[in-house]
Amino acid sequence: MRFQTDLVPARLTRRYKRFLADCVLEETGAEITAHCANPGSMMGLAEPGTRVWLEPNDDPKKKLKYGWRLVDHEDGHFTGVDTSLPNRALKSALQSRAIAPLSAYETVRPEVKYGENSRIDFLLSAPGLPDAYVEVKSVTLSRQPGLAEFPDSVTTRGAKHLQELAQMAAAGHRAIMLYLVQRTDCHDFTLAADIDPAYAAAYRDARQAGVETLCYGTNISPAGVELADALRIST
Repeated sequence: MRFQTDLVPARLTRRYKRFLADCVLEETGAEITAHCANPGSMMGLAEPGTRVWLEPNDDPKKKLKYGWRLVDHEDGHFTGVDTSLPNRALKSALQSRAIAPLSAYETVRPEVKYGENSRIDFLLSAPGLPDAYVEVKSVTLSRQPGLAEFPDSVTTRGAKHLQELAQMAAAGHRAIMLYLVQRTDCHDFTLAADIDPAYAAAYRDARQAGVETLCYGTNISPAGVELADALRIST
């Protein structure tokens, strides 16, 4: 999935009110405010002075003319901070049957209502197969070299999604929790149980109920984001 417009480099001044980030454009030195499409804590990614990549836009309906897309670790690695990107990248991968454990499914339907006032990220179907309910979580936290973790803050909503997936599994459907690691510097994945013990408990219960877990990495650059190989899961 390529970005719609060319990204521009900047330095982060501060991230605040969750969805706002003040930055200084590298090319012009102009100070601007960018939209930050990430409700999480962004632990380790929002330090002042961090090199970032922004996507400009000329949409008159948008108040902010830049969107924060990437953190540049300046060692050849990137982290994607826009939590809307994983679903866009995964939709293409699912439709092209690029995810082996789900490649038998012909129909991909995003944002289908289910559970208690929830929407599943993707509902997959094919003749002769049980429906597959796929919930997607964007992973950006890494506190140890090579190890990606989720979540980066307490997420009661995430625990609710696991419980609803467990209900789908109990009803005879396939239920899949898919973690997409938006970092290029990780090869393993685990739960950050110390950050949110309740989420870790909900995950264990969901696994016992038959919920499957998948984890994939991403190839990230200022040009775009693509699905990469599966990561090892240790939970």
